[in-house]
Amino acid sequence: MPRSKPPYVEAFRDRHGKLRLYFRKDKGPRVPLPGPIGSEEFLSAYQGALAGRIVKVAPKRPVATPGSIEALIQSYKKSADYIGLRDTTKDGYRRRLEIIRVEHGHRMVAGLTHGRIVKAFLDPLADKPGAALDTLKKLRILIRRAIVLGWLSSDPSVAIRRPKIGEIRSWTDDEIAQFEAHWPVGSKQRLAYALQLFTGQRRSDVHRMTWADVKGDRIRVVQQKTGAKIDIPLHIELREVLAQTARQHATILNTEYGKPFTVDGYSGFMRDAITAAGLPLDAQPHGLRKAAGRRLAEAGCSPHEIMAVLGHSTLAEAERYTREADRAGLSTGAITKLEGWKKNKPAQTAS
Repeated sequence: MPRSKPPYVEAFRDRHGKLRLYFRKDKGPRVPLPGPIGSEEFLSAYQGALAGRIVKVAPKRPVATPGSIEALIQSYKKSADYIGLRDTTKDGYRRRLEIIRVEHGHRMVAGLTHGRIVKAFLDPLADKPGAALDTLKKLRILIRRAIVLGWLSSDPSVAIRRPKIGEIRSWTDDEIAQFEAHWPVGSKQRLAYALQLFTGQRRSDVHRMTWADVKGDRIRVVQQKTGAKIDIPLHIELREVLAQTARQHATILNTEYGKPFTVDGYSGFMRDAITAAGLPLDAQPHGLRKAAGRRLAEAGCSPHEIMAVLGHSTLAEAERYTREADRAGLSTGAITKLEGWKKNKPAQTAS
């Protein structure tokens, strides 16, 4: 360190012996400065402090070991595949990749084998199948990147089975009636329920709906997850609920403080409403979207009609609802035929 420090710079060593540098003018606040004195980082922060700007000093992360999983994550984040993701999707990727980096970033990519992936990455998450599945998905994305970079010649995860997770089920008609009986029209809980059931949209879209989205007897939604633009007629029951809702804010749904819900805040609000109505734990908010699709199918809607309402991008997603409805209808017809066959069959008499 030079013998003379620039004006207003304080320097001392902490209990670990590390040199700490601060800018402090007169009795103003102490602003941390990066070292060493005279470096480009120091001069930039020092000039900013002189001008009255507080420059945040980002902690330096150690350079990743070449060929490590951390280095692979850094490479993937610079790729077009990652940069091109939607912001909401990128947030989910970033959280899982950071967990992988913290827990496994020191491991070498070349050492990834079927057994090591199962033992080190998936077995610790045996009681969390959702997290295990997401970890496996992100690992396979990283492995494809490693193959492009020439760090791996084949995919060691190819024979690993996807962890099984329980699928969120549709609400039954009895559960729908029970919720409506508990939460009358005019309550915020009934409003949120009606928006989700009668538009069939995800919670990430319902909590963002605004009065400007309602045009006459239709509501327009740009889905956050897919970017799909949906234009849906308002169901008569939803129109009745909206007619009894005061238009006090831009968003239709708001907290008790008059602020729009966050996704997690909306989920917690609905979870409390569902519990108060006496419904079981597996009756989840997303089950209302499933119920919307089920009811559309049972009403005889085609897969393309269901796609137009729910915003599905593939026929396979919409056909899942129609298959379930067809199965129920076919089973009813089958039993009816069986009863008729048994009734009309001549009785056997003893010889």
